[in-house]
Amino acid sequence: MADLTGLISISRKAGFVIIGQENLVEYDKKLYLLLMDKSAGRSLTREMNFLSQKRKVPLMEIENLSDIMKIENCKVIGIKNKNLSEAIAKIVKGE
Repeated sequence: MADLTGLISISRKAGFVIIGQENLVEYDKKLYLLLMDKSAGRSLTREMNFLSQKRKVPLMEIENLSDIMKIENCKVIGIKNKNLSEAIAKIVKGE
């Protein structure tokens, strides 16, 4: 969990994180990973699944995304850096 928090923090500081459903839907450049909180509602889950399929971007669910991001009620983020996305995905998968 600490590794995941660290990588997301690095991504955010480097400007590689898109935060929130609306920002992700409007973002038109390449995304490499979508992270969604496990407590996300049905509507958000449906929209992110659609976005994931449409843009061919992996969608992964994690616990306590708002705590990791230190943003209240943060339910979804996108990562726009390939290497960081791959490292985060490995941790989420438990590799």
